[in-house]
Amino acid sequence: MALDSVAAARAYLDTARAIANGQTEDVKPTQDAGFGNLLNQAVSAASGAGQTVETAMAQAATGRADLVDVVTAVAAAEATLETVVAVRDQVIKAYQDILRMPI
Repeated sequence: MALDSVAAARAYLDTARAIANGQTEDVKPTQDAGFGNLLNQAVSAASGAGQTVETAMAQAATGRADLVDVVTAVAAAEATLETVVAVRDQVIKAYQDILRMPI
């Protein structure tokens, strides 16, 4: 069940990243399925989404982007951040469960 959650989180992050980058074609899953790689991707996605929002806001402030673009970028960044937080919460819960196991 935990692997299904990780796979779902990865798929969600890939989709959010594609939406944030303006890609509309299907996103292919990553080949490397390591947990460390998943965390790196999640942090990179959150950072990239934040940078996309900053760029969109700067362009809107100078009149080179529509407000719709900014709102879309903010929504994608919010979804990415919520996913990263949900994965973090599950990792912490799993760690606490391991600590409670009898020796």
